[in-house]
Amino acid sequence: MSSAASRPTAGPFDRGHTDDLMSFLAASPSAYHAVASAAGRLEKAGFRRVEETAEWDGTSGGKYVIRGGAIIAWYVPEGAAAHTPYRVVGAHTDSPNLRVKPRPDMGAQGWRQVAVEIYGGTLLNTWLDRDLGLAGRLTLRDGSHHLVNVDRPLLRVPQLAIHLDRQANDGLKLERQRHMQPVWGLGKVHEGDLISFVAAEAGVDAEDVTGWDLMVHPVEAPAYLGRDRELLAGPRMDNLLSVHAAVAALGSLAGRDDLPYIPVIAAFDHEENGSEADTGAQGPLLGNVLERSVYARGGSYEDRARAFAGTICLSSDTGHAVHPNYAERHDPTHHPRVNGGPILKVNVNQRYATDGSGQAVFTAACEKAGVPWQSFVSNNDMPCGTTIGPITAARHGIKTVDIGVAILSMHSARELCGSDDPYLLANALVAFLEG
Repeated sequence: MSSAASRPTAGPFDRGHTDDLMSFLAASPSAYHAVASAAGRLEKAGFRRVEETAEWDGTSGGKYVIRGGAIIAWYVPEGAAAHTPYRVVGAHTDSPNLRVKPRPDMGAQGWRQVAVEIYGGTLLNTWLDRDLGLAGRLTLRDGSHHLVNVDRPLLRVPQLAIHLDRQANDGLKLERQRHMQPVWGLGKVHEGDLISFVAAEAGVDAEDVTGWDLMVHPVEAPAYLGRDRELLAGPRMDNLLSVHAAVAALGSLAGRDDLPYIPVIAAFDHEENGSEADTGAQGPLLGNVLERSVYARGGSYEDRARAFAGTICLSSDTGHAVHPNYAERHDPTHHPRVNGGPILKVNVNQRYATDGSGQAVFTAACEKAGVPWQSFVSNNDMPCGTTIGPITAARHGIKTVDIGVAILSMHSARELCGSDDPYLLANALVAFLEG
C-alpha cells in the first residue's frame, strides 16, 4: 500500500471534484442521461461528436461517439503516428434498478401500479418505502430519441407493515414479481396511462411514442454525511463515480500534444447484466473506435496491431470497503478503507484482469499523482463478482488492470463512499492517461 498523504501532491482535482460528482449523479438518473452529461462536459473541453455512420478523418483533437447508453471518447495529439498506443479508462454507465415493462399499466385493490422488471443484482429491500422518480428515453416513430426525467416523488414500493409480517426482522423475503411493483396512484387501470403521462413530461405526443427504456430512481439528492462531512451518500456511484472521474481526467488533457499515448475513455452500458449488448464491453464498440482511429490516420493493419500491443486499459469500477459490522466477510489481510485512495482489484481466477505488470502500471500512476492506493482481494469463502476488465482484455487482446473506489452498500439504491476518494481516483487517472 502506498504511504502517500491522503491529498494528492500533484494533479488538477481537489474537493471541488467531489462537489461536481454530486451534480453529475443528480443529473444522470439513467445511462442515457449519464452519457448526455458526459458529452456536455466533453464539448466544453473542446471535444466534438463524430457519427459512426460518417466517414472519419485523421485530424487531431478530441472526439467522441455515442451509442445508446455508451460513450467512447479520445484525444489525438497533434502529430500522433498511426501506430501510437492507447491508454484507456473503462467504466460503465448502468446501475441496478427497476425498469418499466412493455405493458406497464397494472394495479390491484384500487391501487394503480407500474409493472417493472428487476435489472441487475439489485438489493431489493433498499428500494422499499423510498420516494421514486422515473427517467430514461422515449423512441418516436421517426426513430428519434427523447430523454425524460420525472425527478420528483412519483412512485413508491410500499413494504408490508410489521403487524402483518411479524417475521420481517428475522429475514425479509421479497418475491420479485409480487412484491416489487410500485404504486403511483389510485383508481381504475387504463392501458396507456403511464406512457401518456411520461410523453407529456417529455413534451412529445404519446401517439408518436413507439418504444421506451424507462427506469425508476430515488429522488433524494446526493449528500455529504458525517460530523466532518468525510463521507458521501448517493445513488448510482456504481459506476457513475468512475465515469465522472474518467470524463474529468480526459477533459483535463485536451490541448496536450506532448502525450506519448492517445488517451481514451470507454463508458459501456449493460455491465450489470453481463455486458452482452452492442453497447456493452462484450460488443465491438471499443474495438471499432480504436481501429477506425488508426485507419483514419492512414494506418495499416500492422499499425493497428502495434497500437493494440502497446495499449493498456484501467477498468475502473467500485469495490468493497471493509464493513464495520461484517469485517469477517472480507479477506483478513486486505481491508480497504474509505478515503484510503483507489483500490487495485486482484483475483487469480481472472474475475479481475490485474497481474503483476498491470499493478506496476497502476502504482506508477498513483506515485506520479501523489495518490495513496490499496489492494482488494476477496475472502476465499466469498467468491467475488467481475467487471469489464477480463472482457476487455480477452476481446481486444490488450493489457487490462482492474481498479476502483472502495464503497459500502454496493448495489443499494443509495451507496456510500469517502468524500476524498473521487478526486484521488481522478488524479490517478490523469497520471495514467498521461503515460
